[in-house]
Amino acid sequence: MLLGTQLRARDDDDYRVWAQLGITHLCADPPGNPHDWVLDDLLRLRDHVARFGLSLDMVQLPLSSRPLEQQHSPNILLGREPDRARELDSLCALIGRLGQAGIPAAKYNLNIIGIPRTPDEPGRGGSRNAAFRWAAADQAAPPGIAGVVSEEENWARIEHFLDHVVPAAEAARVRLACHPHDPWTPPGYRGVTRVLGTVEGLQRFVTIHESPYHGLNFCQGTIGEMLDDPATEIFDVIRWFGERDKIFNVHFRNIRGGKLSFMETFPEEGDMDMLRSARLYRSLGYRHMLMPDHVPQIDGRDPQGVAFAFCHGYIAALIQLSM
Repeated sequence: MLLGTQLRARDDDDYRVWAQLGITHLCADPPGNPHDWVLDDLLRLRDHVARFGLSLDMVQLPLSSRPLEQQHSPNILLGREPDRARELDSLCALIGRLGQAGIPAAKYNLNIIGIPRTPDEPGRGGSRNAAFRWAAADQAAPPGIAGVVSEEENWARIEHFLDHVVPAAEAARVRLACHPHDPWTPPGYRGVTRVLGTVEGLQRFVTIHESPYHGLNFCQGTIGEMLDDPATEIFDVIRWFGERDKIFNVHFRNIRGGKLSFMETFPEEGDMDMLRSARLYRSLGYRHMLMPDHVPQIDGRDPQGVAFAFCHGYIAALIQLSM
C-alpha cells in the first residue's frame, strides 16, 4: 500500500515537506479547467512533482463533489443534450491524455447536490469537526438546478455516462475511481435519490459495464456514514469490494456515529478500527494509495498542514503495522 495525499500544494515547499514526511504518491491537478488540460500540462505536472521524489498517481476529473451549479460538467448528470455529448467527448479525450502521460488513475464524483452537512461540532481540544444530523438538517430544502430526479432517471444518466467513459478508460488503461455519495440521505431529499449512497447502490454501480478500469474511490468515512453500526459492518463492505478488485483509492478517514447522525473525527478516535481496516486492505491485495480526506479544523499557524501531517503520520504507521 502507498502513502498518498490529495491535499493541494500551496507551493514547492509543500512537495518538499510531503516527501520528507514519507508521502510517495499524489492525487494532484494542473491549474485551470480540466476540460482544457492538454498533454503538456499533464506532463509538466508529472515531471515537476517527480523532482521531489513524488509520483503523480491520480487526477480529479471535471466531475467534483460540489453541487452541479458549481461544476465544470453539469450536463452529464442533468442529461441535457447536446451539451452532455460535448462534455462526455471532452472527458473521454482527457482520459486518453492521462493514458498518454502515464497517469494511471483518475477520481471523480457523480454528485448532484454536493456534500450536505449541519453545523460543525466541537472535537477534542476544541477542534471543529464536520457533522451531519438529519434531525438538524433542513429536510424541506428545495431542489437545485437538476430539479426532481427519480431513482430510475438517476441510474439511467449514470449508465449513459459509464457506457461512454469505461471504453475510453480501457483503451487508455486508466482506472476510474468514483466517490460514493456523501452522505446517504432519505430518498427525494432536495429532489434526488442518492443512488450511490448505499452499499447496495455501490455494488450495483461497479457491476454496470464490468471492467478492471471501473471501480471506486473508496471513502471509508462515507461508507461508514451509510451504516447503522460502522464499527462492526465496515469490514464486510471492505471485503466485498476488495475481493473484486474494485477499490482504486482509499480515503482513509473515520467518523463517530452512523447513518443520518455522525461527526467526522481524526482517524484514531472514531468508531471504526483503522488498524484492523489497514490489515484487511493489505490481506485483500490492495496496492494503491491510502490518504486522508477531510480533517477536523484545528488551531495554530498552519492548521490544515498540521492536521493533515498528523493524519499522514498515522496512516504511515498503520501501513507498517499491517505488514
